[in-house]
Amino acid sequence: MTGHPQPSPTRADPDPPGSVPRQAGADPHPADPGDDDPALHLGDVEVARYVVRPDLDPRHGPRPYLHPVRTLAGTPVTDAFPADHVWHLGASLAVQDVDGTNLWGGRTYVRGTGYTWRDDHGVIAHTQWRERTPDRLAHTLQWRDRAGGVLLTEHRRLAATPVTADAWALDVDYTLTARAERDVPLGSPATNGRPGGAGYGGFFWRAVAEGEPTAFTMDADGEQTANGSAARWVALTGVAPGGGAYTLVFTGLGLGDRWFVRTAMYPGVCVAFAFDRPAVVPAGGRRTGQHRVLVADGVRDRAGVTALLAAAESA
Repeated sequence: MTGHPQPSPTRADPDPPGSVPRQAGADPHPADPGDDDPALHLGDVEVARYVVRPDLDPRHGPRPYLHPVRTLAGTPVTDAFPADHVWHLGASLAVQDVDGTNLWGGRTYVRGTGYTWRDDHGVIAHTQWRERTPDRLAHTLQWRDRAGGVLLTEHRRLAATPVTADAWALDVDYTLTARAERDVPLGSPATNGRPGGAGYGGFFWRAVAEGEPTAFTMDADGEQTANGSAARWVALTGVAPGGGAYTLVFTGLGLGDRWFVRTAMYPGVCVAFAFDRPAVVPAGGRRTGQHRVLVADGVRDRAGVTALLAAAESA
């Protein structure tokens, strides 16, 4: 994910998503019973589909992801496999540099060289379900290097909650745990030398929009001011293909996190773990995150977002 498109390699392009077998040895654990792609529901409405074991070329950054995510009226608000960045997968956790392993997909930013295709892609793999209900999913995952070595173990919970008649909340909670013998540094293109505020990597939402969407915070407007900020929330408003208008409100920055925001090149918002300096999961230690995304029909202004946040707090 960058401020500029990253074309796939020319002759060695991956085949279309889904047609390339999972990298050998990447997932030695047997599948759990019922390892389909579960959905989150509110009543009879499916608001999100969770793709648990995507069968992707390693260079696409295989990982569980939410897509499509929809408003209560059915408007899609995520994108997956877009032509500009094929490795953008709906809403997911992904980091480009996890102790030297690319768990984002695409080219790796190398200091002094720039974006380079490298054989450094790992996988974030589902290992066990902990909970599966219509509005709540919880499971265990492993963040693995290209040889299958475990970099981090993760416990993740996803939950859907109604907020108003035309809005709902997605909660994403996780704990990343490092092995006892070594620290696990988390980096980004920015921490590896790329200028221009390209500190992406963390909880990333690739949105979908006809034309350029609008981003704003409580006291600032536009991509340039939202990107790199530590605002309490970031809102993204747009119109999906087919004409449905939507508003997304992102909350839940952790200590040291920053917002990574794009609207001009593509629509996306990320809770960035290493926006301008590396983060570290200490040996035997943990990193936790709690993020909430409000998914609403229609375009909301600041007053509308404030009212939506208040409704979510009391829901």
